[in-house]
Amino acid sequence: MFYQLYEMNHAAMAPFRAAAEMTRLAYRNPLNPLSYTAVGRSVAAGLEVFERVTRRYGKPAFNLPETTVDGKAVAVTEKVVWSKPFCNLLHFERALPAAHASDPKILIVAPMSGHYATLLRGTVEALLPSADVYITDWIDARMVPLTEGNFDLNDYIDYVIDIIHHLGPQTNVVAVCQPSVPVLAAVARMEAENDPLAPASMTLMGGPIDTRINPTAVNELAKNKPIEWFEDNVIMTVPWPQPGFMRPVYPGFLQLSGFMSMNLDRHMIAHKDFYLHLVKNDGEPAEKHRDFYDEYLAVMDLTAEFYLQTVEEVFIKHALPKGELLHRGKRVDTGAIRNVALLTVEGENDDISGVGQTRAAQTICTNIPDEKRMHYMQPDVGHYGVFNGSRFRREIAPRIIAFAREHSAITARPGIKRIIKGGKSA
Repeated sequence: MFYQLYEMNHAAMAPFRAAAEMTRLAYRNPLNPLSYTAVGRSVAAGLEVFERVTRRYGKPAFNLPETTVDGKAVAVTEKVVWSKPFCNLLHFERALPAAHASDPKILIVAPMSGHYATLLRGTVEALLPSADVYITDWIDARMVPLTEGNFDLNDYIDYVIDIIHHLGPQTNVVAVCQPSVPVLAAVARMEAENDPLAPASMTLMGGPIDTRINPTAVNELAKNKPIEWFEDNVIMTVPWPQPGFMRPVYPGFLQLSGFMSMNLDRHMIAHKDFYLHLVKNDGEPAEKHRDFYDEYLAVMDLTAEFYLQTVEEVFIKHALPKGELLHRGKRVDTGAIRNVALLTVEGENDDISGVGQTRAAQTICTNIPDEKRMHYMQPDVGHYGVFNGSRFRREIAPRIIAFAREHSAITARPGIKRIIKGGKSA
């Protein structure tokens, strides 16, 4: 019922948003003398703030038509190369000569935690000049009909394995935040089965591998509530007439409310500053505000079964670091990982995944040789800075590329022919 009321409230606000936007445009019209006055700019600024804070933000576009390689502009084509009901795999295909065929193949596994994969636009953009990049584009659960069945943590792990199989040998997996757990589980299951297509390397960034270490406010909420509390308070059914009508979900707007409440004063100041920039006609910072919040406020629903299983297994039971996580009835043994190289990345000021939570993967993956493991902590960044921003581009992305290059040159598995670049075997 609450979800339905939310939808009704949004629909009821539509005419007010339309009126606000029309009035704003009138006050911004250069033919209107008031547009040149402080009063006119103040009215227009207030109306834009109102329209933006009451708007529903749709899924953004990646909008990465080109990249720069060796100092030259190179066209990029975004293609869906694999698809299932809850995910599309996107390939950012660069128009490059065969000489760049040796660039590492990188699969970015985006979080399924309320935001769209486009939250990682900056991640993709930073890696594109040096890598062949793919990304999981998770689909809003409210858009998936009930007839497509359920999607839980087991299915997430299955999807990761299927995608790695689709991409073939020498794939380098990069998991950002939430998918660190299912990606590590997928790799462990592949190694336990001596899968010849297990990835060359995996990079886990700001992920909740072991949330008992330096727990954050997010971790404490999950730890202090029984799973029944989450079932009763945050799970709702998709209202009509959405394609996913009657599907139980954790709504994106609830997730967003939780995110914003953690730093409410920061968001209020940001919107106040946005208003002042508009009044001063200061275009650049105002446009940066629009770009950030167009992405940040665009949210998607998660299936109830995936959300609840993740909360219980990752944040309440700590099943993976305890060696108790099961996938399709089989224990996920991180000690089975012997051939896949491991890079862990953390942010010094991360308030979502505390320092040490991601590095825990280095501890529980006991049989990865020292020469195939590396940990890096980025100073002076929070959670978002682990995968985006200037420090990511300058400090973290080059390390990911170098690690992928080093460990995807030759992929070897016991009892399996070595796979050499170019597809030949020896």
